[in-house]
Amino acid sequence: MSDEAPDSLIPYDEIVQEALRAVVGRVLGEIQANGSTLPGNHHFYITFKTGAPGVSIPQHLRERFPDEMTIVLQNKFWDLGVDENGFTVGLSFNQMPAKLDIPFAAITAFVDPAVDFGLQFQATVADMAPEVHDDAQNDAPEPLAGEAVENKEDGSNVVTVDFGRKK
Repeated sequence: MSDEAPDSLIPYDEIVQEALRAVVGRVLGEIQANGSTLPGNHHFYITFKTGAPGVSIPQHLRERFPDEMTIVLQNKFWDLGVDENGFTVGLSFNQMPAKLDIPFAAITAFVDPAVDFGLQFQATVADMAPEVHDDAQNDAPEPLAGEAVENKEDGSNVVTVDFGRKK
């Protein structure tokens, strides 16, 4: 008997990834429907592949983040638009406004630190291994005086789906 799982003729991993990306779409769609106002302390870190098909970002950002980039949606964002394929948003980087178009298929992580929730996705763009990069440093608000900045590395409440697909 073999210890290896048989190859599936049903692409379960792709189906689950697509369903989880729909969670991101639904959350952003609800924010858009509520006037692009985030409730309570909710805010989002969204990581995406900058070279993925359909991603549109300014050239200076593409040069700085040739593989992957993380943006923050908190207080300073505008023109959030969501459809079935992805979202658009206005953000500022070093006081320079920029419009970003991001397909859901390009997203590799979605985190809401306010409630310790996160999703991680396998990249759907072939041959795009993640590289080490600087944080996006879009103009997120500074922590308030005395406010603790939490950086959890333990992966609490992060859903990772990997069916061990043979390549």
